[in-house]
Amino acid sequence: MVARLGVRWDGDAWFWATHAGAEIDLVVVRGRRRLGFEVKRTSSPRVTASRRTALKDLKLDRIDVLYAGRETYPLAERVRAVPVRDIWSEVERV
Repeated sequence: MVARLGVRWDGDAWFWATHAGAEIDLVVVRGRRRLGFEVKRTSSPRVTASRRTALKDLKLDRIDVLYAGRETYPLAERVRAVPVRDIWSEVERV
């Protein structure tokens, strides 16, 4: 995933968490683009307090929630559900 996005682990990508329990599985920063990725084992992802906190605190452009479903669809402003099977066609290089 990191290679597909055109970033490196040593500075461009990392895991993010707060003491209060908010977390994002993968944060990618490349130039002016700031993206978050969550991987969920569910067929119906939702927007959580963690995702809202990450959007605000990290100033993310978007969060993609990778899930076990079949369609890409918006969950909220700047948050979308993306099927794991479509990750290479739906997630563009940063």
